[in-house]
Amino acid sequence: MPYFDYIDTPIGPLLLVGDRAGLTWVGLPQRGKAVAPPADAEENRSRLHAAARQFDEYFAGTRLQFDLPLHPTGTPFQLEVWGALLTIPYGETASYADIARRIRRPRAVRAVGAANGANPLSIVVPCHRVIGSHGDLVGYGGGLPAKRWLLAHERRHAPVPTLTLTA
Repeated sequence: MPYFDYIDTPIGPLLLVGDRAGLTWVGLPQRGKAVAPPADAEENRSRLHAAARQFDEYFAGTRLQFDLPLHPTGTPFQLEVWGALLTIPYGETASYADIARRIRRPRAVRAVGAANGANPLSIVVPCHRVIGSHGDLVGYGGGLPAKRWLLAHERRHAPVPTLTLTA
């Protein structure tokens, strides 16, 4: 049986849904309001405590990568795309074409876009880091203002590369 909890964030209330295997869905707010949980899910804050804590750390700028058991449902292609999204470093972006090349399907740009849009684990699987080929912000389930906020937040908190000088 799935379970859920809501957490307050700077982009609005997030719905976290999980099952015995892990986190299954992160519901982004729609027009600033929380989305409804699945009808068969029961509220259970304690089962999602680790996920809620990691989201708090992410929004505080102290967590750069999530470390949670994940259990998304999707087609093999979607799972492949979502796996590729996990390789986009914190504070950086990639285009749909970049992701298509990473999965060795350079002509599948539109399919990558569709899989990106179907990502059930927003923020954890960082679909917000995918942008258009010309650097433009394009679609996001939580809306472009949320995407803009997430990208700016990550740029503010991204580690600064260290420069090593040699003599």
